[in-house]
Amino acid sequence: MMRYKFISLMMVLLLFVSACGSETVSSTEKIKWLSYDEGIKQGKQGGKKVFISFYADWCTFCEKMEKETFRKNEVVGFVNENFVAIRVNSDKEAEIARKYFVRGLPMTWFMDANGEKISSIPGYIPPDMFMQVLNFVHSDSYKSMTFKEFVDKHDSKS
Repeated sequence: MMRYKFISLMMVLLLFVSACGSETVSSTEKIKWLSYDEGIKQGKQGGKKVFISFYADWCTFCEKMEKETFRKNEVVGFVNENFVAIRVNSDKEAEIARKYFVRGLPMTWFMDANGEKISSIPGYIPPDMFMQVLNFVHSDSYKSMTFKEFVDKHDSKS
C-alpha cells in the first residue's frame, strides 16, 4: 500500500515539475513573420540580418519546429529584437524556394542586411541549438570561426 502511495506521489510531482518547467508563449508573444518581399525590404532598410524559414503544411518536422522552437520565449524575443523573420511556404512560393535551392524541409537561411546569403541549415533545429545559431549569426562570429568553434568557446565559459 505504501509503495503505491509513493509511486502516485512521484507521478504527481513529476507532472507538476514538468508543467512548471515548460516554456510556452502567450498568444500575444510570437515571432513577427513577414512576407518574403517585405522582409527583404525591411532587412535592407533597418540594417538587420534576415532569417528565412522554408516550410510546407504537410511537413511534420516543420510543424515540430513551429511548436517547439519558434514558440519558445527566448527564441521569440531574440528573433524579434535582432532579426527580420520571413516565413515562406515552399509549395505556394516555389520560385523563392528554388532561388534558395530548397530540396528538403524545414530549411532555414540566414542573410546579412544587404541581402547576401550567409548560410543555410537543413532540417529541424531544437530550441537550444537554434539559440546558439542565432547568437552565432547575430554576433558576426561566422566571419571568424566555425559554428563548432563558437559552440566550444561558449560552452567552456559556462
